[in-house]
Amino acid sequence: MGVRNLYPGYFAMVMATGICSIALRDLDWVGLSAILLVIAVVGFAVLCAALLWRIVRYPRLVLTDLGTADRAFAFFTFVAACDVLCARFARDGYRSLAITLAVLGAAAWLGLTYTIPVRLILGPRPQPVLASVNGTWFIWVVGTQSVAVSAAVLDRQEPGQASVAALLAVLMWSVGAVLYLVVATLVLTRLLLLDVRPEDLTPPYWVTMGATAITVLAAAQILTMPPSPAVTTTRPVVGGLAVVLWAFGSWLIPLLIIFGVWRHGPKRVRLTYLPALWSIVFPLGMYAVASMHLGTAAGLPLIEQLGRAWTAVAVAAWLVVFAAMCRALLGSARRALRSAS
Repeated sequence: MGVRNLYPGYFAMVMATGICSIALRDLDWVGLSAILLVIAVVGFAVLCAALLWRIVRYPRLVLTDLGTADRAFAFFTFVAACDVLCARFARDGYRSLAITLAVLGAAAWLGLTYTIPVRLILGPRPQPVLASVNGTWFIWVVGTQSVAVSAAVLDRQEPGQASVAALLAVLMWSVGAVLYLVVATLVLTRLLLLDVRPEDLTPPYWVTMGATAITVLAAAQILTMPPSPAVTTTRPVVGGLAVVLWAFGSWLIPLLIIFGVWRHGPKRVRLTYLPALWSIVFPLGMYAVASMHLGTAAGLPLIEQLGRAWTAVAVAAWLVVFAAMCRALLGSARRALRSAS
């Protein structure tokens, strides 16, 4: 992984590791959860350092990525990584650290959520933007809903701020829900109107399901918040849409598997490690956590049990991708040493 060509969505590794840590923590697997938390924190620190160095050393490349439709929205993985770690640390009572991460994520979201669309709409267009629409656009939704999750989680730590946190959580959830509809329309239009090549169906398309899952999780968190005008007013809508989106996200899983089989089977696209593979692990982990929390909040024990069982799928996927990443990094290190010698 060279800093010069650092993939903007590499923070999905932190997202995936953090959400699997949360799933294990919710199942009282405290030791394994702590191990994944350490890995997530180390990964977050390394990626933050790499991103800062890239901004300082290669600012033009960063600006180019921010104005490129098929890469720009991957920057929202930084927002979601901050908020996933915020939610994880809040579970262990590290409130100050959780607030710091939440503020950092919210600030990044605020900057990205206006910078990227403005550049794509008002900037130069060598080709129609629609041709570059892909699964990374759903990370915009994930980042937005992660801010809602942080607000809801931190509210539990400070009941006196219930009205402010509840209003922020409801507003961000609402924005995220509308963004999902907008992005889903654009992605479906692109898939139906333009030719779909095997290389187009990249792993980030799994975020289509991950975006529904984190929207469900944010809704479940809102449903269990202390009573407030914002929560009371929107509770029926939030609860109803949570169940609808959970069902839709569940329906998407077999479809995404079929896309993957078509890509790597008949079309023979080689399956190798790519940073984008973390965009598969995160949705799997988020689906597990969202199912557990929705089942508890809505009184649907079957969904809760499904989420508990699905945690094993998410952790297994994490192990496979983590091993592939370590192997790829070691291979790169060996090649670098040979070149140096």
